[in-house]
Amino acid sequence: MAVTPHSSKVDELIRRLDEATAAPDDAARCRSVKQVLIDIVASGEQFLDPPFLVPTPDRYARRLLHRAPGNRYTVIAMVWGVGQGTPLHDHAGTWCVECVYRGKIRVTSFSVRGGDPEKDIVQFERETVVMAGVGEAGALIPPFEYHMIENPAPTPAVTIHVYGGEMTYCHTFTPVDGGWRRGYRKLTYSS
Repeated sequence: MAVTPHSSKVDELIRRLDEATAAPDDAARCRSVKQVLIDIVASGEQFLDPPFLVPTPDRYARRLLHRAPGNRYTVIAMVWGVGQGTPLHDHAGTWCVECVYRGKIRVTSFSVRGGDPEKDIVQFERETVVMAGVGEAGALIPPFEYHMIENPAPTPAVTIHVYGGEMTYCHTFTPVDGGWRRGYRKLTYSS
């Protein structure tokens, strides 16, 4: 079920994602989805309609591009205004592949080094910091899902995210004495 009318390149993206998400497990699915995103974005064709590319003033924008039948996966375009980013968060147990469509983003990944993220104050350790540009992609497969995304560039950035279902919430982590405390964030789509 498509959310809006779209270009033939978006049609190709959806057709190829339908095939890629049929892989037998999350690791294979993410590898296949990652390759599809890299191939489509590397084509150089600007295929997202202008309304999907507009930043919002108060926080990054999330716009639903496609929801597959049976909620097998969703495709979200996110727009990151200058200096916008996420707090440290998880993906609520949902796999995800993210690819830069326009601009640059910084992704900082963390691993749990103490405590239970579901009920305790948690200690995180920063694992990697990646600066990603157009056509670069990465995957998150729970339990490796703790990260922050930021736009450090002087211009807006756009990323395409493919989730293994519809991610309607995530857990955010706020620094407190002794570590990080988990909170709940409902996720909505931007207009």
